Amino acid sequence: MRFDVLSLFPDTITSACNFSIIKRALTENKIEINAINPRDFSLDKHKKVDDTPYGGGAGMLLSCQPYLDALKSIEKKENSAAIIMSPQGKTFNQEMAKEFAAKEQIIIICGHYEGFDERIIEKSEAIEVSIGDFVLTGGEFPALCIIDSITRLQKGVLGDDESAEYDSHYDGLLEHPHYTKPREYDGLTVPEVLVSGHHENIKEWRRLQQFLVTKKKRPDLFEKFLKTKLSDFDKMILKKNNLF
Repeated sequence: MRFDVLSLFPDTITSACNFSIIKRALTENKIEINAINPRDFSLDKHKKVDDTPYGGGAGMLLSCQPYLDALKSIEKKENSAAIIMSPQGKTFNQEMAKEFAAKEQIIIICGHYEGFDERIIEKSEAIEVSIGDFVLTGGEFPALCIIDSITRLQKGVLGDDESAEYDSHYDGLLEHPHYTKPREYDGLTVPEVLVSGHHENIKEWRRLQQFLVTKKKRPDLFEKFLKTKLSDFDKMILKKNNLF
């Protein structure tokens, strides 16, 4: 997987990716991250990349030429997707992360100031993506969220590829509770089933907890999950616990 990120602050991308799981994925060549500064493509003698909006209004807009020329400089793989970070975009979720993780290349365009000249969006044909209904100073931090989310889905990145399958939102449910040593702390004990050594009972308990946690914290997700194609295992647990 290769990430090509257009950013006026490329060090924000490269420095943040120099830690933890993403750093290991880079070191092991499971991903590549290429940060490109559109300012390097500006034809303005002062390397200016923004200008005042036609029709007036507050703030400065990012200009077409530097961004579109920077985009043209990227060698595109056949199985690639382009994303433009925008508060007007579709809200990023785990399903999108899985779709993007199947690509060979993700191109991410980060904005700043008041936003993009609309022609950047039109010409790039990039998918507008948001990480939530709020506005940030720039697109770098949202881009990093997406890079992290997609990277951890790459084969071998987490060490145990099954780890991602139990994450919240992976299959539409929230994650089950986790416990580690000590077995008892301040009057609270680890559920007996988890120390029983009975793997089938543990599997069933964890799945039930996913249902209960999701129903309690995100009833909207739980109702949506019930409308999907359920496995026989899920139907059994739901029926057994009067959740179906």
